[in-house]
Amino acid sequence: MRAKRWTTALACAVAILSATLSPAAGSPAAAHGRGPLGAIAPVMDCAAVTGLDLTGVTDAPVTITSAVVSTAGAPAPYCAVQGTIAPANTFVMRLPVQGWTQRYLQTGCGGLCGSSNINYTQADGCAPITDGTIASATTDMGHQGRPDGSWAAGNPQALIDFAYRGVHVTAQVAKAVIQRFYGRSPAYSYFDGCSDGGREALMEAQRYPGDFDGIAAGAPANDLVVQNTFHHAWNVLANRDAAGNPILLAGKLPLIHSAVMAACDGIDGLVDGQLDDPRDCRFDPGRLACRPAQDPATCLSTAEAGVVRRLHDGATTADGVRLEQEIAHEWGSELDWTLFVPAAPGQTTFSENIALSFLRYLAYRNVADPAYQLSDLQFTVESFRRTVRTSDYLAATDPDLSRFARRGGKLVLWHGWSDQHITPQSTLEYYDAMRRTMGGRTVDGFARLYLFPGMAHCAGGLGPDRFDVMSPLMAWVERDTAPSRLVVSRVENGAVTRTRPVFPYPAVARYDGTGSIDDAANFVSYTPRRPSTVGYDWLGHNLYTHGYQATCRVVNGRLVCD
Repeated sequence: MRAKRWTTALACAVAILSATLSPAAGSPAAAHGRGPLGAIAPVMDCAAVTGLDLTGVTDAPVTITSAVVSTAGAPAPYCAVQGTIAPANTFVMRLPVQGWTQRYLQTGCGGLCGSSNINYTQADGCAPITDGTIASATTDMGHQGRPDGSWAAGNPQALIDFAYRGVHVTAQVAKAVIQRFYGRSPAYSYFDGCSDGGREALMEAQRYPGDFDGIAAGAPANDLVVQNTFHHAWNVLANRDAAGNPILLAGKLPLIHSAVMAACDGIDGLVDGQLDDPRDCRFDPGRLACRPAQDPATCLSTAEAGVVRRLHDGATTADGVRLEQEIAHEWGSELDWTLFVPAAPGQTTFSENIALSFLRYLAYRNVADPAYQLSDLQFTVESFRRTVRTSDYLAATDPDLSRFARRGGKLVLWHGWSDQHITPQSTLEYYDAMRRTMGGRTVDGFARLYLFPGMAHCAGGLGPDRFDVMSPLMAWVERDTAPSRLVVSRVENGAVTRTRPVFPYPAVARYDGTGSIDDAANFVSYTPRRPSTVGYDWLGHNLYTHGYQATCRVVNGRLVCD
């Protein structure tokens, strides 16, 4: 296994080295007259960065507050830059002080953000990152701290910055600083983010297609509004009895998961503890119903079984109209339902916190209501339409990426099948909407989707969850070599225990019948003959259309959106 891991790392290095030495004809480098990418040294001292005049770089004043040489959190020394973009976007940068390979990588920020920390997502073994030769930056997206969402109250500009402006102006400023520091602009610019960082990635491709050459969008919270209102609120309310107490407690989750795997693990032809495509699983929680005199610890009450079904199926109106995609939580992800299933009565879960934060301060334009409770949210058609209409500037669901594709941009979408936060159905719907809007051949020319069996939100879960998405993206941008399989590893106690390939959707990995099932070399690509019958028949389906997004401005202290 160690030899195979070394081979994967070597492949990464070879791919990046070849891209560095010779841009292919037709690639962005060739199109813009870029030559081979050699290592570049700075043309100014790190401390002098604080004196840069960045007037006119973006739409607001920029101040560099500090610039010092550091080695914190990196394999090589870099110039650590911190600054602000008015009114309140804090950004940080890492500029290699030797051997810069002319690449810029901006990283996303998760949750409701509020902090600026560079975080490389799923770039395990990618040479320019692991050797510290890439310039990078990130932003807090226009506000600091206060994860409860109260930062948005009476602060419409912070909402605009969080929605889309903060990431864009950071890209403008970071590239200007790079140009001054090294005497040349980046040859290639990339964005890498997961969760809300994935939403930020898609927002960039949709609104600002010239900012980045390559974008990796992981588990994107693209439908942020529905996600943080009806989805997370349903996670909590669907598990409450008439008195407001939880019906299902986390102690029952292992029981449920074991039953799911017993019913569905072999559907893909291999009993291996993960579901290659959980949409194929038709598990009925009713099979766990308690029999007379059965120990209740070994079964589900009728009420508990109903909760399990509601959590899997997702939010609906009282008469059954779906308010989110057909599957809210895929079968096989049950052990991570602790995100919203409490261990004991009285425990507040993540789903409750994030839903209240959003509903109180972000969901309704120019309205802040700190006293709002989840029980105030109405699961009706009218309530749904009002909610998504007033916060449409926050969502990144426009599937028309024609401008991004025309300028040679490349997009890699990815999602864990066992994501407990964000349903992979949202990413699937977005990808299918792209193909419907732009045509399959066009999408195949610039985008790929990868779905990782058993992987939870951005990482974790029971399946392999470590991989390198950035090397294939860089090779695609710089050498026009489209990505094929990604090798993903599971690491336990510091040792690799399983590797598997993941192929571009709709292909899946199939065991070839020889050798260890924990070795990626023993799997081949297989495209199912029949597509899944799970569709997108829900009230928000039309949100995944071109023209849905709004653009906002501040007028007399209020948010006004067109």
